[in-house]
Amino acid sequence: MVINVEIAKNGAENSLSLIRRFTKAVRETNVLKHVRAVRYQTRRQSKCARKKIALKRIIGKLEFERLFKLGKVVEKSKKFGFKIKK
Repeated sequence: MVINVEIAKNGAENSLSLIRRFTKAVRETNVLKHVRAVRYQTRRQSKCARKKIALKRIIGKLEFERLFKLGKVVEKSKKFGFKIKK
């Protein structure tokens, strides 16, 4: 949705009133409202990307379980992952 707002100077109109008319036209077309609404939206991830992330998560869980069984992991921390014994 791209809307161009075009305002031309009328005769002896000063620049302040030209800016005022432009601002009014922008408000009426709701361009800024739309831009601010869409500003931080991200694209939905593709099926391939979601699978890749899921596989990475599964592999990480399996690796943690393996290290835990071997006794190489001290504790599971939610904030920083897991700590490995040295």
